[in-house]
Amino acid sequence: MHDILDKIKAYDEIVIHRHKNPDPDALGSQLGLRDILRTNFPDKTVSAVGFDEPSLAFIGKMDQLPDETFKGKLVIVTDTANTPRIDDARYQTGDCLIKIDHHPNDDAYGDLLAVDTTASSASEIIANFAFDNDLALSDEAARVLYAGIVGDTGRFLYPATTPQTLYTAAKLAEHDFDRAGLMREMDSFDMKIARLQGYVYEHLEISPEGVARIFITQALMQAHGISDSETSAIVSAPGKIKEIQTWAIFVEQTDGHFRVRMRSKVAPINAIAKQHAGGGHPLASGANSYSAQENDDIFQELRNNLVAFQK
Repeated sequence: MHDILDKIKAYDEIVIHRHKNPDPDALGSQLGLRDILRTNFPDKTVSAVGFDEPSLAFIGKMDQLPDETFKGKLVIVTDTANTPRIDDARYQTGDCLIKIDHHPNDDAYGDLLAVDTTASSASEIIANFAFDNDLALSDEAARVLYAGIVGDTGRFLYPATTPQTLYTAAKLAEHDFDRAGLMREMDSFDMKIARLQGYVYEHLEISPEGVARIFITQALMQAHGISDSETSAIVSAPGKIKEIQTWAIFVEQTDGHFRVRMRSKVAPINAIAKQHAGGGHPLASGANSYSAQENDDIFQELRNNLVAFQK
């Protein structure tokens, strides 16, 4: 990461991006890096761009930049595996591009890359970037980075949580911010999400092998007053059922195709995601389906995958 720090020092204007449909790690890494750079390089202009996700407003807000201001700037993209997922296509108009990520590096975009697939989250990478380079870390930067780590580890439950993850989180927790309040924000949701979660439990299809699926249609989202991004709040719900080992949530998009959120407790699923215009982590991936037949194919592939893994 020293070459990345050198590149940061060389530019007076920096824009930080992350992926579409942001989660806490996307925002935590993006806004944490923005705050670190603003704190340590007060003479630089550092901005974060992208869609302001209302359900995650408690983490932080984006900056608004006119198109022409991207020219000649350093662009950094955090927590984004491939270019189609980058929020705000203006990243292409900058002078130099840096990728900082923890997903498998299938799309090695950028002029400089820092990809660590052993890290729990991009927020963990950014936090350690600050610690390793003796960069000052404000309480606000510590807060959003901690939120990112907690989000991507499922409160330190997922296998990606390592001793280094816990050590990094502990160092962030030494800063002055309301951890209990932050956790309440991250763990709470509106009644409409609770009702959708009830629908999920009521309508889950579970195979004999322990693979589950549920369809969240446009009509269902409209009936519950829920946006596409808000459906992410129920992704972990099926995993709380002991009998379920792998699950997929099929979320219908406005153009009729389905965005498929896939999760697994033990059997890697990212190879299946790659076969269906997606990818991700071994136990947490996303894919896309363009027909009812492809929906069924994905479900059957997940079933076959679990059986093969258990042999």
